[in-house]
This record gives sequence, C-alpha cells and structure tokens, in this order.
Amino acid sequence: MNKKITQQFLCGLAIFFGLGNLALAEDAEKLPNYKEETLTGDWGGSRADLYKKGIDFSLVHKSDVLSNFSGGIKRGAAWEGHTELSVSLDLDKLAGFDATTVYIHYHSDLGSKFNTHYVGAVVGMDNIEVATNTAQFYQAWLQKNFFKDQLSVLAGLYAVDAEFYATETTALFFEPPYGMANEVALSGKAGPPIFPLGALGVRAKYTAAAKNFYVMGALTDGVPGDPNNPHGTHIKLGRGDGTFSIVEFGYTSQTEDLAEDAEVFNKYAVGYWAYSTKLPDLDPISTDKHRSQGVYVLAERSLFVEQGHPAQGLAGFVRLGFAPEKTQQVDWTSSVGLRYHGLFDGRDDDIMGIALTTNHASNLYRNLNNSERYETDFELTYRAQIKPWLALQPDLQFIVNPNMDLNLKDAWVFGVRTELNF
Repeated sequence: MNKKITQQFLCGLAIFFGLGNLALAEDAEKLPNYKEETLTGDWGGSRADLYKKGIDFSLVHKSDVLSNFSGGIKRGAAWEGHTELSVSLDLDKLAGFDATTVYIHYHSDLGSKFNTHYVGAVVGMDNIEVATNTAQFYQAWLQKNFFKDQLSVLAGLYAVDAEFYATETTALFFEPPYGMANEVALSGKAGPPIFPLGALGVRAKYTAAAKNFYVMGALTDGVPGDPNNPHGTHIKLGRGDGTFSIVEFGYTSQTEDLAEDAEVFNKYAVGYWAYSTKLPDLDPISTDKHRSQGVYVLAERSLFVEQGHPAQGLAGFVRLGFAPEKTQQVDWTSSVGLRYHGLFDGRDDDIMGIALTTNHASNLYRNLNNSERYETDFELTYRAQIKPWLALQPDLQFIVNPNMDLNLKDAWVFGVRTELNF
C-alpha cells in the first residue's frame, strides 16, 4: 500500500512539474524574442529580465534616401533620418499600481527637407520629414484602466494620431496622409497634436464587453508645442490657443479565437474633430472667422487569407474626411489602397502595397490662388524583411498637380528606406 501511494505521489510530482515547465515555456513564448528580433540581442538575458519586471523599451532608426527625377520644384535627392526611443512601464509589476501604465516616446529627426525643396506637394513624400531638425518628446503619459480594462483614461503629453483616424494597413506607406489625413493635419493654427509634436491632453476610451465596439475621445491643447521655439520639447498653454477635441466611434472584430500569428484586419470607424477657437478666413481681405471642424470615416479589412498561413494575405482600406473650405487649402481627402503580406514564395515576411490619395482644393482657395482642383498621389512600395531586425523598403511615388499649383509639373519620386530595430 505504501509503495502504491509513493508511486502515485511521484507520478503526481512529475505531472505537476511537467505542467509547471509547460507554463514556464508558455510564459517564455510571450516574451519578446530579443535575440532574433533586435540587432543588439538580449544582453545576456537582461532585457528579458527587465520585461518581466514591467520595463519594455525599443530603439528604432529609419534612414530614407529620396530622389525627385521629374517635375515638382526641381530635380534632386536628399537624405532624412529618424531615431525613436520608446519606453513602457507596467506600474502594476513595478510598484503595485493595478492596471496602470506609463509610456514615454522620444525621437530625433535629421536631414534635408525633401518635399519642401524638391517637390512641393501638399501630401508630403516622407512621413519622417519634419519642419525643424530637433530632438524632442513626442508622447509622455500615464494611463489607468478600469472595469476589467473596458475603460481606460490617459493624461499627459499625447498625440492623437497614435489612436485616432488610425488604420494598421496604411502604416506600410511613406506618404504622411496614411497616418493623419491632410484635411486634419493642415487644420488649426499650427496643426493638431500629431507627429512630430504631441500636446498636453487627456483621452478616455471605452470598449464594450463584447470587445467589438468602442468609443474614445480626447481633449488637448489647441496649439502643440511652442511655434516660436520649435527646438526641443515645450509645453506652452498660450493665450488664445484654445483646445482641440476629437471623438471616434468604431467596430473591430474579436481576435481571441485566431491563431497567435494571425494577421486579420476588420475595422470600421467614424470620427469628429473640432477646435474651440475660430480661425480667420482664407481671404486676407475678410474679417470673418469660422469654426474649424470636420468628420471622417474609415474602413479596413482582410480580403483574402492564405490557407495554412494566417499571417499572409491581402487586405484593403478606404478613408474619407471633410473639413471647412473657408479656413484651409484642403477641404476633403480620400485614400484607398491594398497591401499583400507574403506575396512571393519564400518571402513570407515581406509586404507589398499600392495606394492612392486625393486632396481636394476648397472653392475659396482655388478662387484666391487660381489653382488646380486636386492633387492626386500614387504610391507603390515593397517592404523586404531582410532580417527580423532589418528591413529595406523601395518606394515609388507619382504626384499629379503638386500643391494644386498650375506652374508645377507632375512629379516622379523614388526612395529607399532602411529600418533598424536595436
């Protein structure tokens, strides 16, 4: 009898430790694979240890070379560089503050102003081109979750393009309006809080229990940073800045039942934005001031998923937004595009995309400037994942009616991006 009990006990220990090892293996799988996915590796296990303690950070560098070989302002080439450091702190693990996170994002931008000097388009050629070369904090905020993470409240230095008007499928492309569209990006006195400048603000997001529907809203300073001092980080609540507000209601499909490596897109959203301060009329003679506000709709979804390869397939997106015609050059924009993950055999991690954006000139702007009605931009790009930490991305763009300017010829631009994850 004692022998039988001993055998059962030893069997139970074996099962217990076996399951324990399995649990440890599952936890290990959830850790970032620093050794494979970063250039500098796991630092002898130090990065994984920090992650387990609630400290996660990344360092990424993008280096772009672009050339305008026809049309626009003039022919020529330029280099632009962007380096970003982001740190996420899980305060539950670090200090026992339940469901509380701190996020800090700092970046440095260098190089020439390619679109400004060579093309002159409204849309912009490169989403890392900035008006002033500098290093600054882009975001620095604290977020607290409530009701089993259904409600989250965020406060601090915040950029609305991190969550609002956002589509994952468009992140592939170079051109800026596949982040924040131009009818919003060109609004206000100095634009809303979007890359490269965040603003002091608050954001709340509620996700329904079924995790399909969400509603979120943000209220920020109406003029990000300090327009009179663009170098470094500045939080200045100037008199007359007013506020910028944005709200979005959307639907996203559940992903809990999908394979861990699956990549499925299914999002629909409608949004509204507004400034509290009225803006002057485009006509310098007029003394009228107008509300600056607008609406947008977006959709993205997977159109085809390869059998046996849930991360590969075809996805598409469409975006449309409207803004006041009396306060800005662009009163509506539309974008549509496709991207294919793993189009070619043996290149499962590569992504190819094609997209088109149209910027429409407002009637008042056309009358004042004798301009074209539209600027239309085509982009064809291919992101080749050479290593998990290294990507090369050639990119071809064709710009019809740059800046709606009758004097600028249609432009052809070719560029290559090198992206390193340290």
